[in-house]
Amino acid sequence: MPTRRRMTIALAAWLAAPAAQAGKQRYVLDMASSRIGFSFKLNGVQVKGEMPVARADLQIDTGNLAASSVDVLLDAGNARTGLVFATQAMKGPDILDTARHPQIRFVSRRIRLGAGGRISDGATITGELTLRGVTRPVTLAAELYRLPGSAPRDLEVLDVRLSGRISRMDFGASGYAGLVADDVALDIRARIRAAN
Repeated sequence: MPTRRRMTIALAAWLAAPAAQAGKQRYVLDMASSRIGFSFKLNGVQVKGEMPVARADLQIDTGNLAASSVDVLLDAGNARTGLVFATQAMKGPDILDTARHPQIRFVSRRIRLGAGGRISDGATITGELTLRGVTRPVTLAAELYRLPGSAPRDLEVLDVRLSGRISRMDFGASGYAGLVADDVALDIRARIRAAN
């Protein structure tokens, strides 16, 4: 069994144990070890990009993961791809319109655990994504891990991965429809640390 999966199962088992401490713990984002990645098709070719986080409010309830909450503000104005012209077009008025909407916000509304109440095996986080001033529900696959080599009950530092897809057209980002695909893939990898 891969190490990552063993750690996920061990973390899930610990969180489900009666001895687990209840109540929300605030976590802060480790910016240096986190990335908000996205990708889309441009004329049939996949283009990858990244977007910095402006602010993150993360409340993790280790006794009841479903009661946890996430509120993240992304800095759309500083989003970038590996192609200068694609970055400029993406931030322009026909897509993200960052001059009028410089930030993107995601607020969680529901966390559904996977099989057997685990964060593995199909956990999802559903929330409201606000982009270009338009708010729509979005559901992302969610994973939560302890760091490799950490003690079984050491939850000071955790790795989070969220992934999913959105339709840019749903948010009015309809520019260059004949050139840029509607589907945008999200791949968010974040390291979080318990706040003192």
